[in-house]
Amino acid sequence: MFLDELSDYCLKKPGVSQAFPFDDKVLVFKVANKLFLLCNVEEFISVNLKCDPERAIELREQFDAVNPGYHMNKKHWNTIDMQSDVSDDLFLELVNHSYELVFKSLPKKIQHELAGR
Repeated sequence: MFLDELSDYCLKKPGVSQAFPFDDKVLVFKVANKLFLLCNVEEFISVNLKCDPERAIELREQFDAVNPGYHMNKKHWNTIDMQSDVSDDLFLELVNHSYELVFKSLPKKIQHELAGR
């Protein structure tokens, strides 16, 4: 998967924005101002994604490319190596999982506004 494909995929989700809040290298995707994905645009070799803690452990045990989140809370974040044993389908599933975790943590009012209800 290429960075532009990932960006397009994320930006199609309700309430998603992208920014460079830390520097001009780290691209961040947020839903309603809450982070769900980070990646380096100069060296697009890995992506940080939020993950359910139990699932995070399972993924780390199952895939060489899934590691505790680099510079993140290791319990709730994984770093996924983009050149790895993680298929594109699974990767997109993990992007969706990260988005959903953050979306579900938002106040119900904001969830409904983003969902267009």
